[in-house]
Amino acid sequence: MSERLSILYEKKPCYDIVFTRGFQELLTELEALGLENRRVCIVTDSKVDEIYGDQVLVLLQGKCLKAVKYAFPRGEENKTLDTVREAYRFLIEEEFDRKDLLLALGGGVVGDTTGFIAATYLRGVDFVQVPTTLLSQADSSIGGKTGVDFDGYKNMVGAFKMPRLVYMNLETLTTLEDRQYFSGFAEIMKHGLIRDAAFYEWLIQNMYEICERDMDVLQEMLMRSCMVKKLVVEKDPTEKGDRALLNFGHTIGHAVEKAKHFELFHGECVALGAVAAAYISWKRELLSMEEYYEIRDMFVPFNLPITVDGIDPKEVLRLTKSDKKMESGKIRFVLLKKIGRAVTDTTVTEEEILAAINEIYFSEEDAHA
Repeated sequence: MSERLSILYEKKPCYDIVFTRGFQELLTELEALGLENRRVCIVTDSKVDEIYGDQVLVLLQGKCLKAVKYAFPRGEENKTLDTVREAYRFLIEEEFDRKDLLLALGGGVVGDTTGFIAATYLRGVDFVQVPTTLLSQADSSIGGKTGVDFDGYKNMVGAFKMPRLVYMNLETLTTLEDRQYFSGFAEIMKHGLIRDAAFYEWLIQNMYEICERDMDVLQEMLMRSCMVKKLVVEKDPTEKGDRALLNFGHTIGHAVEKAKHFELFHGECVALGAVAAAYISWKRELLSMEEYYEIRDMFVPFNLPITVDGIDPKEVLRLTKSDKKMESGKIRFVLLKKIGRAVTDTTVTEEEILAAINEIYFSEEDAHA
């Protein structure tokens, strides 16, 4: 059974999130946006294209003015301005104008890149998010933050651009490789930790069903997770205040991601960053020792890392200072005052950050100890 949430912008309905199984309802949802007299470009990556590209293209053919597909190579390393440039060229050659529509079919890289293209092509065209990974369904497809990486620095070029629709086909989660699936769970755990302690406990209680990808449980999980993000982004759509809480785990996480040359998935780095942030929270006596170790250890059953090797802790510290979350020369850190309540803090010292990085660092000496 399909369900939906409505996202408000300035207290008015902005777009719906549809939770369903299969692509059968996608055409109906798009027709409600005025599909008939529009060109539609499906933007996807090479892997998703193999699985779902033709299925969605066939669905659109004959129902709109023109349906085409633009697929770029899979991977974070292709979330760049070069990919955006080639997409501009494709859209120009296909004669897309401002009334036409882009459809982001894929994970977070596809959604972020497509959203940025939509925000900037002809000063803005409509786009629809069709996220196909757990991470993109739980987090990146919602809220209108778009962007690409620049010289390896995460999401340094971007814009706020609200989608017209977010369509979640939960059946796409069954085709994900285990590592990619569990990577997305880090963002869901984050939502519980920062805003909803009862949801965090529910995740632990439903651990087995989540790992087994039980569809009914996944639908409830995503509804509850998206509700947390909905409440945050509606209150602060352009990240001038509370929306920064969604960056829990991301400051050190992004630095580890770059230090590891994007060998780790984004969600794996968020898990590592969350452990580090919880560690600082414990050392500041915001969390008890028992709460810190529970948070740390609860990532393990979901196949997420809590330690990382092959990094230089001082280099990771340096990279945290090049993060876009800097504020007046200070790192804007997100800590846990308790489970279910996060706070932003600009007083976290370099010594505290380095100690947290060392907490998650697994060195060769540790391996031989």
